[in-house]
Amino acid sequence: MKVDKVKEFLSNGESMTVEFKQSHKKLNKDVFESVCAFLNRNGGHLFLGVEDKGNVIGIASEAIDKVKKDFVTSMNNPQKISPTFYLSVEELEIDGKTILYIFVPESSQVHRCNGKIFDRNEDGDLDITDNTNLVSGMYMRKQGTYTENRIFPFAEISELKSELLIKVRKMAANERANHPWKSMNDLELLKSAGLYLKDPQSGEEGITLGGILILGSEELIHAALPHYRTDAILRRVNIDRYDDRDDIRVNLIESYERLMQFVSKHLNDNFYLEGDRRISLRDKIFREVVSNLLIHREFANPFPAKLVIEKDRVYAENSNKSHGNGIIDPENFSPFPKNPTIAKFFKEIGWVDELGSGVRNITKYNKVYSGAIPIFIEGDVFKTIIPLIPQATEQATEQATEQATEQADDETKMLLEFCKVPRTRNEMQKFLNLHHREYFRTKILNPLIKGGLLKLTIPDKPTSPKQKYYSKKN
Repeated sequence: MKVDKVKEFLSNGESMTVEFKQSHKKLNKDVFESVCAFLNRNGGHLFLGVEDKGNVIGIASEAIDKVKKDFVTSMNNPQKISPTFYLSVEELEIDGKTILYIFVPESSQVHRCNGKIFDRNEDGDLDITDNTNLVSGMYMRKQGTYTENRIFPFAEISELKSELLIKVRKMAANERANHPWKSMNDLELLKSAGLYLKDPQSGEEGITLGGILILGSEELIHAALPHYRTDAILRRVNIDRYDDRDDIRVNLIESYERLMQFVSKHLNDNFYLEGDRRISLRDKIFREVVSNLLIHREFANPFPAKLVIEKDRVYAENSNKSHGNGIIDPENFSPFPKNPTIAKFFKEIGWVDELGSGVRNITKYNKVYSGAIPIFIEGDVFKTIIPLIPQATEQATEQATEQATEQADDETKMLLEFCKVPRTRNEMQKFLNLHHREYFRTKILNPLIKGGLLKLTIPDKPTSPKQKYYSKKN
């Protein structure tokens, strides 16, 4: 994260999605309560080495490594956080002092810290363990938000591909010699991976859609999700149709392998020395492209995922539950998990790294592969454009910028029309179908206020809970 962005967080103070902990020489006892609450609610930004009011005290130099190690170890301890969740720690220097930053994404599952369920509200972290209504509502929200959690009670473990269960155990063990999946039976593995769930409200339990998509037979996948497919297309000579095509309807593991084979078949490979290691730039780039295409898609949407190879570019498209619109800046963006359980599974078998690394790695390696900068466009369809020649960059950027700008202008006009009658922030977010409050506040609401397009009904108290906003035409 850039230093100026960190300073903006510090100056704005703690909020629904921002938490400061001193942790000067060791982790605060309540650090993991905040992590649990972020996972259970909308995600958030955790800063260690910062006082409650945003003053930077830093982590003691002799304690930095221990604090980082203790944090990662605890996140992988089911006695502390259950189910466990991998988070990376970023070391930052602010005004000569070291702080630690952890981005905590929203999880698709309900997590416990020391056996208790925490939720996030404006006042901090709230223990809701004994409030059956709030706990039930949280489970319902998670299952309603994340398609991957949909339970199929009549799907049998025998309908999953047994050879894939054997394979993923070996892959996980290659990543970590003492991986717990090695000694688990099939049901235990599915439960450990979050692919077999129980709804505490209805009592319904079974394999989830995520489990079916990762490990299921083609027949089982088709029965659960008839529209599911991924298109791999080569379009260089016959641009009206295609020169080669693979219509992929198999599980996500086999889909990954077929897409990588398609890429290997039709794209040149440039080998590159990274340090003293020879690596494949093509595989580095398209490992990320293919993983993102398969993992971060909205499976409830019938829009087919596509990987299209053309003469001067490759582009990938997948349906998306958007947290924003427009071009993503790889150096300054907050990634949001679309299917956290599926993503975590892919990480366990070594096919993806931490959340957000894909965009950065594609950008880094494509600068060497083709000399061009890739483009990522967030919207109802997420689009990744990989130029194959440097000249394509300027044209692709211009087209993408024009598309994103037109979309943003249309949304602004609609919002201003909606605000001819004073509206609350929550009403405006619902109108735009945006769930992430911080994104709406920093990227939409504040710029419209600064530009004079929106006015406050209580200008002397901008943070008033009764605050509303109206169009200047009013």
